[in-house]
Amino acid sequence: MKLQVPFLQLPVLFDAQAMAEEVAAVGPRWWRGRTQRDDGNSALTLITTGGDPDSDALDGQMRPTPALQQCPYLMQVLESLGATWGRARLMRLNGQAEVRAHVDINYYWRERMRVHVPIVTTPSVRFQCGEGEVNMAAGECWIFDTWRRHRVLNQGNDTRIHLVADTVGGERFWDLLAQARPPGMRGPEWQPRLIGPRADGAAPQLDLENFNAPAVMSPWELREHIVFLLGEAVPDPRIGPIQQALLRFARRWHALWAAYGDRGEGLPRYQRLLAGIRAELDALGAGQIGPKNELGFLHALGAHVLDMAVAQP
Repeated sequence: MKLQVPFLQLPVLFDAQAMAEEVAAVGPRWWRGRTQRDDGNSALTLITTGGDPDSDALDGQMRPTPALQQCPYLMQVLESLGATWGRARLMRLNGQAEVRAHVDINYYWRERMRVHVPIVTTPSVRFQCGEGEVNMAAGECWIFDTWRRHRVLNQGNDTRIHLVADTVGGERFWDLLAQARPPGMRGPEWQPRLIGPRADGAAPQLDLENFNAPAVMSPWELREHIVFLLGEAVPDPRIGPIQQALLRFARRWHALWAAYGDRGEGLPRYQRLLAGIRAELDALGAGQIGPKNELGFLHALGAHVLDMAVAQP
């Protein structure tokens, strides 16, 4: 999700030692590399599609994995933030390793915030996002602008482990976010609330995603993505004709939606409309337009609209 600033810290603190003890008790068999290279990045899945510990899918019914079910305090941490949760993982970064600079452009992250709770870390770990840089201390709670280019550097020799969870928000989460602050000087009113392990033994209850990708995208969502991406495009004389082409496409999509909604018999006509706008955008040079975060406009439009407007079989 795009934010007004690179980083925001939420006004809550968690017991990093208690979280670290739970993570250590899970054992090494659940960890696996995040990339094809042995680059010091590994992950342990906590919430996935169907609770499958080997799943990296971004759509479907999200459920706790066996590893999360062994970690009641981690579940309490998520519950206390009052959000509806999508994919969640533990992210481990070895000493002298990095998460390479990238932008989270997938449709899934268009309206999701990525919450970071450091569990094991040191002052030598630097999180860079756009023009900002922070060291997230153990037990703190942060979100950041995934639409900006970001990277993580572990310049020390110790391993870093973060709880990383994606969310569209929630009633209590939005209240916390309203009190969040960017890095820098804090006034006397900034006093994050410590949430330690629960003593009553009550099982945490999590709100989990069940609906996270459309069978057929509504015309209202489709237009919202188009308007956002046009606003993110760098100035270019080709933008005017591209905007007009996308407006015609959105109006035609709305007409089909009024006739078919997400019923299967409308799919061939939706697909023809998508093929037509792809060809028109290619002819207008949309592939040469860049957005402000340095990724291609057509690439982003594909990720948010053209590849997602109709669910793939």
